[in-house]
Amino acid sequence: MPTSYALAVDLGGTKVEAALVDEQGVVLATSRHRAPTGPVKTAEELADSVRTVVTRARASLPAGDALLGVGIGTAGPITVDTGTVSPLNLPAWRDYPLRDCVAALVPEAPVRLRLDGLCITLAEHWLGAGRGADSLMGMVVSTGVGGGLILGGSTVSGPTGNAGHIGHIEVGGFDDACACGGTGCLEAVASGPRTVAWARAEGWSGLTGEDLSAAYAAGDPIAISAVKRCGQAIGQAIASATNLVDLDVVAIGGGFSHVTPDLFDYVRAAVAERTVFSFATRVRVVASALSGDGPLIGAAALIHRADLVA
Repeated sequence: MPTSYALAVDLGGTKVEAALVDEQGVVLATSRHRAPTGPVKTAEELADSVRTVVTRARASLPAGDALLGVGIGTAGPITVDTGTVSPLNLPAWRDYPLRDCVAALVPEAPVRLRLDGLCITLAEHWLGAGRGADSLMGMVVSTGVGGGLILGGSTVSGPTGNAGHIGHIEVGGFDDACACGGTGCLEAVASGPRTVAWARAEGWSGLTGEDLSAAYAAGDPIAISAVKRCGQAIGQAIASATNLVDLDVVAIGGGFSHVTPDLFDYVRAAVAERTVFSFATRVRVVASALSGDGPLIGAAALIHRADLVA
């Protein structure tokens, strides 16, 4: 029998990736391609990266198999009605018509675009740590901090498509300036680059999240403080979100979420401080079960699990 694929696109602050994903959520390895993005790229360079990975992934469709559609998960903010994107970490793109750019390359298939945080939530609900949970938040802790919501078994996108963006919830006790104009936003406190920057300001000499992970494992006190600070902020934001929408599960992925398994202990400890609100402290905070495939699986779910997408 022919296999039906979705062409999944994941756009972030450092790279764009595309691949074919089948109806079981399996990524076709030979179709997977990536290209750099980043804050210094021009608008045309970013578009070239997108066109390159989409074209190569599309060309990998096995003969006789079907392409059902294209799902795009992107850093935000976005405007879902127009398919335009203005990723905070990609300043060259403001109201860039990403959906139209991709649709021109794959004219035979429908194209759907949502926030990357919503896509990772779909992936966790479909095949990952959120299976069986109808009130779920997925989070990405990486170059930035993103999120998405499934409530009552359906995604919550909001009128512009930006609902669930927990990275720009302000957390009490932190005064870090955020690129969005806010103060104390979770992304400004707990993203990988901002956690590394905080540690360096405290006198630590490392440069990257990988360096911080190694320093934490070696018992460096500044690295330990930096990870604790990150976990405290994430936990506070999760507790606030759970008080607002009564979550069952929060599944956290993204590169920086792997800095140490202890990060999740710090997150859970901050949630547990809400001692009077048992409905809030019952939320389960778990690691993503999908490793590096989660963003692509989530983008593909916009096609394969369209029944869940509001």
